[in-house]
Amino acid sequence: MKKINLACIIEDDPIHLMLTKKYMELSGMVDNIMVCKDGFEAYNMLSAIIQSGKNLPELILLDLNMPNWDGWKFLDEFIKIPVEQKITIYILTGSSKKEDLLMAKKYDLHGNYLIKPTDLRNLKEMLNNLKA
Repeated sequence: MKKINLACIIEDDPIHLMLTKKYMELSGMVDNIMVCKDGFEAYNMLSAIIQSGKNLPELILLDLNMPNWDGWKFLDEFIKIPVEQKITIYILTGSSKKEDLLMAKKYDLHGNYLIKPTDLRNLKEMLNNLKA
């Protein structure tokens, strides 16, 4: 199975960040992990990668409720950037609000909506689906 070269976790909660990062490492399916503490930091880091001509993450795990730019603000701004590389975005959030689930459909991410906390089994299943 082909590994994911680079994944990005956009998460402000240190416990969820630590768990998600550890599960990705334990999965053996991700070579490199980029971490951003909010949507604004992620937007700036990803914009810099685009400008440098380097490869973007193949996978972004995006929390919704964060300071500065939340997940929705990040999505609103990031989708404005023309990107040729395929990037899969999963919302990984503690929110099970109906409004958030409906909003995810707006971005065509309804099927890519996971409720925290995740576990190794769920993360491996998600990663397997990416490479299928």
